[in-house]
Amino acid sequence: MTDTPQQAMTERELTRRKVVVAGGATVAAAGLAVGLGTNAFAGDKSADAPKGTPTGVPTDACYVLTTETTEGPYYIDADKIRQDITEDEEGIPLTLKLKVIDAETCRPVRNAAVDIWHCSALGVYSGYEGMGNGGGGAPPSGDPSATPTDVPTGPPPSGGPGGGGGGHQEPTDDERYLRGTWRTDRHGHVTFRTVFPGWYRGRCVHIHVKVHVDGTWTDAGYEGGHACHTGQLFFDEESVLASAEVEPYSTNTATRTTLDEDTIYPDNGAVGGLLHLRYDKRHIARGVHAQLTMGVAPDETHDSTDTQPGASASASAS
Repeated sequence: MTDTPQQAMTERELTRRKVVVAGGATVAAAGLAVGLGTNAFAGDKSADAPKGTPTGVPTDACYVLTTETTEGPYYIDADKIRQDITEDEEGIPLTLKLKVIDAETCRPVRNAAVDIWHCSALGVYSGYEGMGNGGGGAPPSGDPSATPTDVPTGPPPSGGPGGGGGGHQEPTDDERYLRGTWRTDRHGHVTFRTVFPGWYRGRCVHIHVKVHVDGTWTDAGYEGGHACHTGQLFFDEESVLASAEVEPYSTNTATRTTLDEDTIYPDNGAVGGLLHLRYDKRHIARGVHAQLTMGVAPDETHDSTDTQPGASASASAS
């Protein structure tokens, strides 16, 4: 049947409306992009692909191992199974979404236990409040002369929960804010709610992360298995400078180490733990979304003995 002129006009009008609506959606999306941090999400694909990834190649097939870095002395074995680790800590809301994949097979690592822990906006670690900012007590005078290693001043770390790599500092209190463990889903995803970390002398802004596999989830939490990845997650300077204008970060008087100055950050972008961030550059206090895909080797063990950027030696299981 041939369309009447009125029907043809109606169809043209509907088509035009669809174009207008689609165009409006595009404009709206562009408007939302204005003011976002320059390190905004590029999706969970190409944003994490190493340099040189061919166009059109599935990026999950092109990941390399995420760099192992030092665990630091303030790890406390998983005793808080939770996604929201904020408790009553003040700071810019941070949603952290991680994806864990097997770097060899490119498949999601399911049911892994992911630990994260970091300092408060003022640079204090829970469990170690008695040691002050960054766990190091009063900051030393003068310019730092030694390579920062995330190890505090004062007595050497003693053996403690978690095992090798020189042991851990004994906790000074029972606080556990900004620490938690959660389970990856069938896609390898895990999401935490926390606050944007602060800083302390000798280190740039960072979050510690550990991935455990081959263990068992029970009513009591996660038992057994081994750590196949121990690393740190980093923030670009633009976001850190923006956070420093917001209370309580603006009251943190500790000397800040930049990302370029930090000797733990391996300077290799997302592969080294540099997070992809999304936030309103005009109002970072409203919140930050961070994401990263981490390529791990589930059959290997990487605990706290991998103290140098890029290290790949295996360590005994904790």
